[in-house]
Amino acid sequence: MALTPQGACPRDSVGAVPYVGGMNNHVTSSALVGVVPQPVRVETSLSGGRGQFIIVGLPDAAVRESRERVRSALKRSGFRFPTGRVVVSLSPADLPKSGALFDLPIALSIVQATDGLGDQPTSFVASGELSLSGDLKRTSDSIVAACVARDCDAIALVPSGSTVPTALSGHAVAVSDLRQAVNVIRGTEAGHALSAVADSRPSGLDMEHVKGQSRARRALEIAAAGGHHMLMVGPPGAGKSMLASTLPTLLPRLDDRESTEVALVRAARGAATGARSFPPFRAPHHSITMAALVGGGSGMPTPGEITLAHHGVLFLDELGEFPPTVLDALRQPMESGFVVVSRQGASIRFPSSIQVVAASNPCPCGYRGDRKRGCTCVGARLDRYQARLSGPLLDRFDVRITVSSARLGDLDGPKGETSHTVRRRVATARDLQATRNGLNRSLTGTDLDDLEDRRSAARFLATEPATEELTARGWNRIRRVARTIADLAGETLTTEVQLKEALDMRGDIS
Repeated sequence: MALTPQGACPRDSVGAVPYVGGMNNHVTSSALVGVVPQPVRVETSLSGGRGQFIIVGLPDAAVRESRERVRSALKRSGFRFPTGRVVVSLSPADLPKSGALFDLPIALSIVQATDGLGDQPTSFVASGELSLSGDLKRTSDSIVAACVARDCDAIALVPSGSTVPTALSGHAVAVSDLRQAVNVIRGTEAGHALSAVADSRPSGLDMEHVKGQSRARRALEIAAAGGHHMLMVGPPGAGKSMLASTLPTLLPRLDDRESTEVALVRAARGAATGARSFPPFRAPHHSITMAALVGGGSGMPTPGEITLAHHGVLFLDELGEFPPTVLDALRQPMESGFVVVSRQGASIRFPSSIQVVAASNPCPCGYRGDRKRGCTCVGARLDRYQARLSGPLLDRFDVRITVSSARLGDLDGPKGETSHTVRRRVATARDLQATRNGLNRSLTGTDLDDLEDRRSAARFLATEPATEELTARGWNRIRRVARTIADLAGETLTTEVQLKEALDMRGDIS
């Protein structure tokens, strides 16, 4: 389907325009540009002469190979294949087309050109890979077709077994094979309703299994409530990774918009797009490359780990082992909420509304400041290790705490609060933030002024010696965390009490 101004969707999709002459009616399919669904027009031209089957419109190898799948599927499904020259055009012509999802729309376009698909008032968007026998195979692109169908006020035809977010389930119909797809368009069959199966519980360790570490538990709750970036520093075995794994269980469910965006990101990477109710949690290894973290690849750029963690958590374990250039690539996405990947002929903007949680050892040996074991790192080695983390990157972590090794006596203590209990407090705090300008990590200085007891803040600045080293940006970061603490307590205005705790959670403020 050709793009109309502002990306609007024409209303003459499958079956809505009768067959006319040699240049026949078109079928609508879909494609992703970055993580944005775009309609694609699939049209077929038949002419006499030597039998040829040509596909134009920047198809990749998978699309070109669809010629044999479509030819066999049509014949095995009882449809005739044209004997002359067949030209299938995929437009817009300058948009690269990839994957086997174009099998079904190409086959339907040929059926329209030869036998017709009727003149039904409903518009359809088709997507799916065909087997040689005409059966449809499940692909990762059903969510893309459903999004295009929603924007076009149409119905998406997708393979049976596909799942989409709940918000899109009413815009898609599942079909098992080519014959059933044709019958649905002609109005002689209804197709199958799509299931919107979602994860029933978040993945991760429940908070009740964390023994001791009361300060770290409190820091995690604050970080979850305000979406603040968090850094934990401590010796090996202190429980930093375990604590980070509990964070997904503290976050509220995704709403319909967020769930759809997360599914589109996964589709852009070719992953299964089963509906998700809880935020994603990504934990790349420290050997990751720049392209794998930010996004890229040959041809049309694909999203990296930053975007795969959209609306969720990006956990960086062993932060000091990551290449400095890779870490510095995080600085802009952590602030802006998006990342732009440019390649020759393409510049794609990927969303990256992420919460970064990192864990690091204090030094190469890991035991600097540990009460049980002494540090063996010499000065130069320690300096090189600490230099891997730039000041601008560290400054973006609103919550920075030291995690000490748990005492053996704490391991025999009673279980703490469950993640479900903490998540309810976090959800209440986030509901308050929803009435303002998003999560507290994004509040501006003006926003904070309106939510603060100015006299109390002035008194705090005058009496707290540590604030003398703060920059204006560092002060605003402390105020944001303090606002989150106030939201958790149900306080209307931020006071000196919350500012003191926020300063303590800031740790090293240099």
